[in-house]
Amino acid sequence: MNKDNLIYPEPIVIGADEAESWENWGFRDTSFAINERDVVEITGSRYELSGQELPRLLPWIRETLAIDLDPKDQHRNSYPTEIPAAIESPAFSKAIREFLKEEQIDASGENRLRHGHGHTQEEMYAIKHKRLGRIPDVVLYPESEAQVASLIATAKDHNVVLIPFGGGTNVTDALRCSDNENRVIATVDMRRMNRILWIDKENMMACIEAGAVGRHIMTQLAKYGVSMGHEPDSVEFSTLGGWIATNASGMKKNKYGNIEDIIVDITVAAADGELKRTTAAPRESVGSDLRRLMFGSEGTLGIVTSAIVKLFPLPESQAYGSVLFPSYEAGYAFMQELAHTSTPPASVRLVDNLQFQFGLALKPASNGLKVWKSSIEKFVVTKVKGFDPYKMVALTLVFEGTKQEVDRQQTDVYRIAAKHGGMKAGAENGRRGYQLTYSIAYIRDFLMNYYIIAESFETSCAWSDALKICDNVKRVLREEYTKRGLPGTPFVTSRITQVYRTGVAIYFYFGFYYKGVENPSEVYLELENIAREEILRCGGSLSHHHGIGKIREQYLPEIMSETALKWKKDIKKSLDPQNIFGAGNQSLR
Repeated sequence: MNKDNLIYPEPIVIGADEAESWENWGFRDTSFAINERDVVEITGSRYELSGQELPRLLPWIRETLAIDLDPKDQHRNSYPTEIPAAIESPAFSKAIREFLKEEQIDASGENRLRHGHGHTQEEMYAIKHKRLGRIPDVVLYPESEAQVASLIATAKDHNVVLIPFGGGTNVTDALRCSDNENRVIATVDMRRMNRILWIDKENMMACIEAGAVGRHIMTQLAKYGVSMGHEPDSVEFSTLGGWIATNASGMKKNKYGNIEDIIVDITVAAADGELKRTTAAPRESVGSDLRRLMFGSEGTLGIVTSAIVKLFPLPESQAYGSVLFPSYEAGYAFMQELAHTSTPPASVRLVDNLQFQFGLALKPASNGLKVWKSSIEKFVVTKVKGFDPYKMVALTLVFEGTKQEVDRQQTDVYRIAAKHGGMKAGAENGRRGYQLTYSIAYIRDFLMNYYIIAESFETSCAWSDALKICDNVKRVLREEYTKRGLPGTPFVTSRITQVYRTGVAIYFYFGFYYKGVENPSEVYLELENIAREEILRCGGSLSHHHGIGKIREQYLPEIMSETALKWKKDIKKSLDPQNIFGAGNQSLR
């Protein structure tokens, strides 16, 4: 690597308009709300739907869940419900002030609370309506690898627990602190280590600090005509270190790969020193690759401080697309053939009928020409093509590459789609479907205000098992819901989000109306566990990219041999004998 050719970008500046919510998902200026006309709207101006009314949403929710949702009947939250007192260590507090400034140390209650949870429904329900339990005692903000190393050494000296924190977007209880932990718990918030240290356009690599947030990585790299290509649903808030720690996958995985495909090298601050290579060679055969231990480690083995990542040229051409299929089975058959006979587009996602209807319910009010056009399109689809509106499904597409690549992929995709009864539905619907990913994330916290609890969970499986898993999970959840006598009808839906030659990743969304239900978050978790057991019984994985954390750790003996579990624990004990990295995820305590 020729260091003379390296580019050293300016530090990332976080704007005043980027303030994040303490109690909900996302930015403070954005939320779903019901206005004085009893119509849902999205506040702010950040997203395409922002500032627009969604007149179809409330009626659709009432019909789908079979409930009489009253906009004036809210489950008022009392955030923060109660903030536990901190455990203090004057000796540790004095020691860290030898190398950290006062502004890098925060023991305020609200900040401690925010760093004690991710975004599972259970955690969000608790901070609004119950009590979260044990939370960190202090939040620390290192600004260099040297400071992280000093923190680890000081924690060892004073028997203090360190929990790395990225964007706090996990949905696995990975940040939840054990009620039995009597030591001081210090959260190590990495987001001040957010620099792109260098860009090497000759070798198409960049070195990025672990606390860099996805949206900043994207915009900063784009200034130099390059991209990392990694866009998880949480890209606005999650960090590079978090992606490594959870073994993340992005919406454009088909073109750019999963995070393990994009990472060239990792620097890790561990209990006994630093893990780092001396070169950035693209591949080595020098024995076991110890850096791979960090993928999916979930804060249990050390703290990722930086990584060297692959770069890709910004695509010369980008196009969106969408296809309607008469059934989920037809869309699935299309995706299977696409994965086996062609190069899939950067992103290809198939939603079932219920999720398709949900997308329609999220459309803003239309009038004039738009109403006329919509009615014509509906006529063509349902009458001319003969699609059943209660069976049809939608597929959204993103194509990226050279103009020739994009043109070829579009030709291949629509040719294969036609074989399976697919009908082109336009670039605008594809673009809207992709962008909706970001704004729709805010709806869960809004629904909780009206006694609706919901969450997503995912799996991966072989092609031969996918439809069975989709059908069976929906069936067992509905059956169990009815058996328990819970109110209304549950919302159970699935989408296929990533394709491989050997199989797919499947996202499930599950929610229900909980007014009158005792301990609704626990009931939800019980039902999700029933769904998880069905997934495992049918050949699905425990997780595709969310990770294990604490929410799924009880299933590890079902998917791993005794030897594998022993090795995991032995590695933890060997690398971290004091359990300094005490997040406790995956039962590694």
